Order: sequence, then structure tokens, then C-alpha cells
Amino acid sequence: MLMGLYGAAGRLASPGLRLMLARRRQAGKEVPARLGERYGITPLPRPAGRLVWLHAASVGETLSVLPVIAALAGRAEVLLTTGTVTSAQLAGERLPGHARHQFAPLDVPRWVARFLNHWKPDCAVFVESELWPGLLGAIDARGIPRLLINARMSAASTKRWKYLPGAARRVLAGFRIIHAQSDADARNLAALGMTDVQVWGNLKFHGPVLPADDAALAALRALLPTPLWLAASTHAGEEEIVIAAHRLLLAALPGVLTIIVPRHPARGAAVAALADGLQVALRSENAAPAAGGLYIADTLGELGLFYRLAPFAFVGNSLVGFGGHNLIEPARLGRAVIAGPHLENFSEAADALRAASALREVTDAASLAAAVQDWLADPAGAAAAGATAAEAFAGVDDLPGRIANLILETAL
Repeated sequence: MLMGLYGAAGRLASPGLRLMLARRRQAGKEVPARLGERYGITPLPRPAGRLVWLHAASVGETLSVLPVIAALAGRAEVLLTTGTVTSAQLAGERLPGHARHQFAPLDVPRWVARFLNHWKPDCAVFVESELWPGLLGAIDARGIPRLLINARMSAASTKRWKYLPGAARRVLAGFRIIHAQSDADARNLAALGMTDVQVWGNLKFHGPVLPADDAALAALRALLPTPLWLAASTHAGEEEIVIAAHRLLLAALPGVLTIIVPRHPARGAAVAALADGLQVALRSENAAPAAGGLYIADTLGELGLFYRLAPFAFVGNSLVGFGGHNLIEPARLGRAVIAGPHLENFSEAADALRAASALREVTDAASLAAAVQDWLADPAGAAAAGATAAEAFAGVDDLPGRIANLILETAL
């Protein structure tokens, strides 16, 4: 009954969703020329042969699944759907020739049907936790096998699902295979009745090392003043703390450069507006950074570049309470990590870095400035911590290949 009500609500909500999409387009959160994809319309033809459809919500999930897509080369064609502009840009830059990208349709029955009727995927693979009941129901009605990989189920989400046990079973039990990120995720899924859950490891631990353009790296090394440090993947509310920490650092290190890479590059100008009285340079404007100032790296796809330039990194989304961002990316590049207390989405990675003495945890501008100053004053110590960070995630196995085999063996 609940699923039927959900479908009816989706049909009734379509005018409001059209208005929402229009507002998102005006705010730069949709690509105007591709807005039809949100209604299930696509200009792309369906490729011949077997088609694996993978859905990844945003940038983090897309990065984690790229090696799986690569492992499917020569064995199946791939359709990747995502829901954000930045993930679409990433897909455009990084997808191999046997894969193509489309924005995911919103969960309205008519739009979902249009999408599925066009693509006719041989299987549907969902990454992590973005599960839309109407879409899943339409997949099941067509007999399309579905899998859930790198599944994430927090304690809070488990508690919410327990209020709707029937809906939880309908949504989750339809997956032929569930592969969980961790033992904790598997336990939470088991609490919802999912007993046959695979725990092979977290794809985010096994993704490719972030790339960097060699020419850009050399140019920036010649341009950037030192000492410098990096605040990566920051969100609104965190940049104020980072800038306050920078002001505290100036007392002891007048020439220190703070590099800020906002999670959403479009926020570069808004971040710069917070730096009253400080020298600010925006990378999007090709401005040269100044000693003692801020350098706002408001460009897409260059995080690997800045992780290589900085001796260590603060990783954002961790001071303002949203669960953290990928701690593994800087660690695999040999960089020690500073983070706030909110690391719920990367608790395993945080534990590994703590065990390696490669994670400094901070709570405010003063503790952030103190951690930065300690490592800037001891570059050998920072380098040693970075080396142990890399060791904590060494020995990457063939998890993407195993997942690709699982998809092919289970669903095709």
C-alpha cells in the first residue's frame, strides 16, 4: 500500500518537480541543455549488446565506481547515471569509451518508464545508498536484476527504516546481491532482514589515485609561496573556520599561504568574500597567490594536484557535522590528514589513520591552527606521518575486478 501511495505521490508531484528543476537550473545545479534527461529523455542511442547500468549519486560515488566500469571493458557496455553537475563533469572527463553518462530521471513513474523503455538495461547496479522506491519498483516490474554495491547503511538510517519494515523489505530484498562497505554496514542491513550480505571491502579504499596534470603541477610549484597548507573539500561554515585559523597562523608565520579547495567550485567567489582584509587569489581567474594570503582553488578535478603540492591536508565536511569526505585520497598520496570530529562516513579510514598516527583531529579554528603550525614546524614529522598514512592503505587488491565479475555472473 505504501509503495502504491508513493507512486501516486510521484505522479501528483511532477508539476512541483518541474518547478524545482527550473529553479535548480537557474541556480546552476542543472545543465540547461540536458534538463530533459531528468524527465527520462536522452539523445544518446542504446548501444548494442549487454548493457550494465550503474547509478552513483554524486562525485564520491562516481570516483569509487570508475575502476569497476574500467573492469567491465570488453565484456559489457555501461550506462552511468548521476544526479549532480559536478559528477556529470567528472564523468565527461573520466569515463572510458565503452561507457556513457546520463543524468538520472527523477522518481516520477512516467519519467522512469521513459528512461527504462529507452535504455532497456540488462541489470541495474546501485552504488552506496541512493535508493528510490518508484524506480526500484519499475525495475522489478520489468524483471531487470538489481544489485547494491558498496552499500552504506548508517545506524540513523536503520532506525528510520525500522519504522517502515514492509517498505524496507520491498526496497532491499529485491537486490540479488548486496555488497556492503564494512562490517558495521552489514550489521545494520542484517537488522533490516538482509542476511546474505557480502563484505569484501570499501571501493573508496580501492579507487585510482587522484590524477594531476604534470605541467600544471610544475607551474604551481614554481608559483606558490611557502610555507603552505591545504584545506580540501570544504563546505559553507567551514571556510570561516579555516580563514580564522589562517589569521591565527599569521602571527607566527606571516608568509603562510592557505589553499582552500571548496567542495563545490561555484562557491569560490563566496569563499573569497569571507576573507575581509586578506589577500585573496582565485584559481578560476588565473590570479597569482601572495605570501600570507589565501588561494581559492575553485576549479573542478584538480584536487589531486593540490594534494601533491601541500605537505598535509585538512579534509572538510568534518567540522560542520556532515560526516566527512574521503580521507583515503590524500593518504594514498602520502599526505597526513587533519579533520574535524564528524567522520561518520569514513570511520574505517579514520581508524586506520589513527592507528598509523597520521590523523590530527580538531574542533575549531584554534585547534586547527595549532595542528597546522605543528606540522609546518616539523616537516620531517609531517612527511613521516604521510608515509605511514600511505602504508595504511597499501596493498590494494582487485576489489573493482571482483565486483565487475559479480555483476556479470549474477545479473547477466
